[in-house]
Amino acid sequence: MATDQYSVLGKAPGSDELKKLSQDDVFLTIKKLSAGYGKMEILHDFDLFVSRAQSLCLIGPNGAGKSTILHSIYGFTNIFSGQIEIEGKEITKMTPAQKLKSVGIAYILQDNSVFPDMTVEENLLMGGYIKDQTEESYQEAEKILEKYESLRNRRSQPAKVLSGGERRLLEISRALVMKPSVLLVDEPSIGLEPKYIDMVFEILGDLQNNEKKTIILVEQNAKKGLEFADIGYVLVSGQTAIAGKGNDLLNNPDVGRLFLGG
Repeated sequence: MATDQYSVLGKAPGSDELKKLSQDDVFLTIKKLSAGYGKMEILHDFDLFVSRAQSLCLIGPNGAGKSTILHSIYGFTNIFSGQIEIEGKEITKMTPAQKLKSVGIAYILQDNSVFPDMTVEENLLMGGYIKDQTEESYQEAEKILEKYESLRNRRSQPAKVLSGGERRLLEISRALVMKPSVLLVDEPSIGLEPKYIDMVFEILGDLQNNEKKTIILVEQNAKKGLEFADIGYVLVSGQTAIAGKGNDLLNNPDVGRLFLGG
């Protein structure tokens, strides 16, 4: 299996091919990025192009560098070379707080990132902890509670009473308090029952289509992620081995054989 995964690197797409997958106006760009943790380099000359209100799913084997891409965009890794841009503005060296506050990048962590003993409303308000005006956080939290009945009905209850799907909704909603333009979503379906997985992807679809959020997600359920996303990158060993529209990758024999169980 490992040998097969490495063999697809011979077909690796170039930056021009990747750029064609995004729409006319590229919103977030990664150019020749090499990054990792400590002195260990995980990503090697990595490129990425995604447009405003477009969704990109990253799939691949464990250790391929999928979450490292999200970490690098947000500012959690060591950047050895290359750059990250939003609308042509370089943001490579910004801190996570600067990226959230100044250019609207929010990172939605994997499961279990809620504060269980705080109320649903208090958890939401934590999403706006770096806002200059706390009143803005209250206003955004109210909008979210108005939109999602399941959270509104439990606003004064501790988050630990929520179901797995409701906790995931709270994690996503908490990030929305800062009104981000880009959502980095790490394993949205992890640990959820099938009915809640469908709910989470419906919510992400609404955020993309109706609120015009740009979404970059890592998803272990490759089939579900590619069904959702406009475009997909298949990572192997810190590089993009295959890229294409989500539906095209679902029908790609190499992707099916190696990552979809086909």
